[in-house]
Amino acid sequence: YPLSPLFMFHEEMSYQGYTLIELMVTVTVAAIVMGLAVPSFIGTVRSNRLTTYANELVSSLNYARSEAIKRSAPISIRRKGTTSQHWETGWDVFVDLNGNGAFDDNANSTLCEATEDCLLKTYDALSTGYTLRTGNSSYKDYATYLAEGLSKNQVSEVFRLCDNTQNTTNSRTISVNAIGRPSTTVGNAASCP
Repeated sequence: YPLSPLFMFHEEMSYQGYTLIELMVTVTVAAIVMGLAVPSFIGTVRSNRLTTYANELVSSLNYARSEAIKRSAPISIRRKGTTSQHWETGWDVFVDLNGNGAFDDNANSTLCEATEDCLLKTYDALSTGYTLRTGNSSYKDYATYLAEGLSKNQVSEVFRLCDNTQNTTNSRTISVNAIGRPSTTVGNAASCP
């Protein structure tokens, strides 16, 4: 018997798709993989942020030192905020003509006049949950570099940088030696605030 064209078309057509069981197995496997990958990803993000924040502090200290030498003038780094030893609120780098660690500006519209301090750089606060604290009272509010590139404080200082997990293994320690050179180590903080 000859087949009609409509019947032939119906025979060649095949149905494609997934069964409910195949779909459920795929979703289950994806959930297991995500359950394993997400904590690792979050840990990587925390570690990268800690490294970034530590590098920002080290680079700002090095910048202040090089600007002090270049300008033959004291350069200070002062923490923002009102609480001593808490640097997570950010900090400013500025020409500090009298070397007192305070930003002296006469509040007029002309910036960086010969008799006032001049803001060079400002650094924003760290993300919520991250802390940056000093241990010694010499750097509790500011650090100043003299025109020779040496630290005015002339004592060693340690900054502790931690995330909200309070895990000292992931912490960063930024050590500043007596002449003002910073270095960073990982997981060396005695405790996290």
